[in-house]
Order: sequence, then C-alpha cells, then structure tokens
Amino acid sequence: MTTTYLEAIRRGIWEEMERDDSVFILGEDIGAYGGAFKVTEGMLDRFGAMRVIDTPIAEGAIVGAAIGAALMGMRPIAEMQFIDFISCGFDMLTNFAAKNRYRWGAGVPMVVRGPCGGGVRGGPFHSQNPEMYFVHTPGLKVVAPATAHDAKGLIKAAIRDDDPVIYLEHKYLYRRIKEDLPEEDYVVPIGKAAVRREGSDLSIITYGAMLYPCLEAAETLARDHGAQAQVIDLRSLLPLDREAIVTTACKTGKVMVVHEDTRTGGIAGEIAAIVNEEAFDHLDGPVLRVTSPDTPVPYAAPLEDFFLPNKDKVLEAAVNLLRY
Repeated sequence: MTTTYLEAIRRGIWEEMERDDSVFILGEDIGAYGGAFKVTEGMLDRFGAMRVIDTPIAEGAIVGAAIGAALMGMRPIAEMQFIDFISCGFDMLTNFAAKNRYRWGAGVPMVVRGPCGGGVRGGPFHSQNPEMYFVHTPGLKVVAPATAHDAKGLIKAAIRDDDPVIYLEHKYLYRRIKEDLPEEDYVVPIGKAAVRREGSDLSIITYGAMLYPCLEAAETLARDHGAQAQVIDLRSLLPLDREAIVTTACKTGKVMVVHEDTRTGGIAGEIAAIVNEEAFDHLDGPVLRVTSPDTPVPYAAPLEDFFLPNKDKVLEAAVNLLRY
C-alpha cells in the first residue's frame, strides 16, 4: 500500500502501542483533535485517555513528565507541536535525560518527536532545525528520516531504544513523500546511513528533506555534465555513521555536504573534519558546504526560497567541485 511520510510515522507509533503496553503518547492537541498535523488521529479512540494524553501548552512539562514516566518503566513519546519549542525542555533533556545512564546506569527510554524545517512559510518560530543543539550532547540519539520507509522504521527503533531519542520529522515531507512499505514488522537501525544513489565522481552527503534536491541535482549532473554523484542519506546524526562518510570520501575523492540547518556549527563542519582526519589523502578538492545562511528563517516566500538550499545551489556547488 502506498503510504505517505506522515502516515508512516503514525503507523509506526500505532504498531508500537499495540505491541507494548508501556508505550504512550503525550502532547498538545494529540487526543480528540488528532494532533496539529493529524499524526495521532484515531489514537485516542483506540488506546484511551490513559495512553493518549492531551497536555497544556507547556513543552517543559511534557518533557519532564515523559522523563519521569520513562524512569518508572514506561516508554513515552512526547510530541512537540513544532520542534522549535523543544527549547522549552532543553535543560531537562541535556542536563538530566542525556546524562542519566552515565551518572547512575539508568537509561531514559523516551522519544521526543516533532515537525522541523522550512519550505511551508512557517516563519522564524515554526521552521527551525535544532538538531545540532542535541547532536552536541552525549547520551542523546538524534535521527532525521527522509523517506516514508525510514520514517516508520526509525520511529519504531527510537521507541524501542533504551535511551532518549530526538526524532526530527520534516513537515515539508509529510504529504509529499509516498512509497510502498513492507507489510511485515521492521526497524531501521539508528546510526546507519544509506546510499541513495551510486556514483564515483563525487559524494553528496545529506539528510532529511535535502535528500530530494540532492537527488535531483545528481540526475542533472549526470545528464548535463556526464558526472555520477553518490548520494548518502545520513538518517542518523547522533550517532553518526563515520564509516559511511569515510568510505564515500575515499571512493570519490570529492565531498560536499548539504543541509537545511544554518551554516555555523552545522553538521557539515563535523563531517568535513572527519573527512580531513580520516580520508585526507584521498581528496581531490575541499569539502564544500551547501547550507542555509546564518539568519532566522524568513517568513516572506521569496526570502525563504532564497534562504533554503535547493537543486540549483547543490548543482552549482557540485560543478565547482568537479573542476578541482
């Protein structure tokens, strides 16, 4: 059955709630309303108010309640109506949940999930990509699926994980991405990248919604310039699949990293460091970055279009890299 990215997340949560009575969800408007984007539609009727809990508009309380429940043996899924407001629970996530296993050996099996990213004219408060705040925090796991298959497989893996997972779902993909999913139960392993396109002339490393302009650019590059780009979808940002990064760098000798997050402190810098440390002798040029600029996400449509990476920007960078 053809399934959207949004429905894949919904099915993954539903199946895990059917499988494990300790799994429950909490967040704003997730009950009778079914969530702002309808990810939790129908769950209140199926699982009841004890496992589908509507909360006040208080992200700090949502995260805090989830941590407490996790320590008592439950597996909570905390929804941020927009992932931007995860900042309200930042202290509890980074200073408590992430460090709990290190401090005294008790994991905090919880998922914090929510819609991230731009392209939908949400402006500076509803379009952010906050992944690197959490990638910098040992003890957390951070995932960012790009396909419907991975959206389902990673939410199931995150729910089953014994440590806190930040699950970033790009709202631009919710109803635009569709594919046939396996009928059988499956998970996508956290920490493992995927090769989305084979190539030997240069490597494009990306994740989330940026996978699609990268694939489009790669096809144009092959058609118009005769060069084959290998496209790597990271899927997980923490842990990062260093082996996949180094392998593709050694294979092609030319590496570029594309992400929607802003430039300074983005994961492209970390990937460039990994490549320089472990594959420098294989490089035929610098590691290029295609990212959003260091500004808040604009609200005006023309400004947001200028702000976001796109196929043309990726293609221009790829052509420049091939000249080395």
